Amino acid sequence: MIRVGIVGITGYTGEELLKILSNHSDVHITGLYGRSSSRDRSLKDIYSYFSHLDLKIEGFDVKKVVNRSDVVFLALPHAVSFEIVAPILDAGVKVIDLSADFRLSAPKIYEKWYNVEHTAKEYISDAVYGLSELNADKIKQASLVANPGCYPTSIILGCAPAVTNKLVDLNGIVIDSKSGISGGGRKKSQEYFSSEHPNFKAYKIAGEHRHIPEIEQELSNLSGESIKVSFTPHIIPIERGMLSTIYLSMLEQVSTAFIIEAYRKFYSGKQFIKILNKGIVSGVKDVLNTNYCAIGIKVDKRTNKLMVVSVIDNLVKGASGQAVQNMNIMFGLSESTGLL
Repeated sequence: MIRVGIVGITGYTGEELLKILSNHSDVHITGLYGRSSSRDRSLKDIYSYFSHLDLKIEGFDVKKVVNRSDVVFLALPHAVSFEIVAPILDAGVKVIDLSADFRLSAPKIYEKWYNVEHTAKEYISDAVYGLSELNADKIKQASLVANPGCYPTSIILGCAPAVTNKLVDLNGIVIDSKSGISGGGRKKSQEYFSSEHPNFKAYKIAGEHRHIPEIEQELSNLSGESIKVSFTPHIIPIERGMLSTIYLSMLEQVSTAFIIEAYRKFYSGKQFIKILNKGIVSGVKDVLNTNYCAIGIKVDKRTNKLMVVSVIDNLVKGASGQAVQNMNIMFGLSESTGLL
């Protein structure tokens, strides 16, 4: 059994992790921890539907955490993981970090976009970007996995076959993404449903969103060339679910069937990627509460544009589900264990 600790349990990702891991056949949850050293709290006092789990939330104590754990999930806000990661890794315990703190390979870029000094730079080179379908071989050997963001997961998976195989112009990639309000965290979700709901709006437009450098970094790595994207995120009046529509200029005139086959070949054997048949595009309801990414493809012959519609559950494949998928890879289990 894999001994698992979770640091940060009161947010959406911590809650989703607990849902998945409590039903994982190869996992024993040995501890739930808050960021402070506050007194213990019963899990059922926060989530009544977890009353069947005899667990309590304890204050974070690094000795306690490493003595009990083979792997620790960090479901914390950005810039909180810096001090926590070091003693856990130094004790030989694996870490899966769901924040952005180790996703970007250049600390200066992180500091620019997140407006905070990166105080754990020495661990960045050890971190593996945890997009499971693209980096499984590296994840197998990793001690520190930087779990991807939700928008980047939907976008990179939607673009990867096209940019890797140079099927499209790498300049002028346009991405229109729509997310349920849970993508902004529990606090923003509560504010939204209490004051704005229902509403539908774009936000952080014209290159302001923090996920842009993550998207550009990984697409550039795949293509071997520097890529810049135009990315517009939107909030839609649902709690969870994410849909990204991606517009790419074709280099040659080819059919939709040709692109679908190229995508299926690229993702051969990747069970959580669904490349849909010609003429089919998924909605968010098709993937809710699953770890799947459903990708619909259409070539617009009139404009010679490739249109890719990539759909995920932002809390599962976009966060906690992918984190568990990465854990499975790290410990030599089937990627789908606990996720079906």
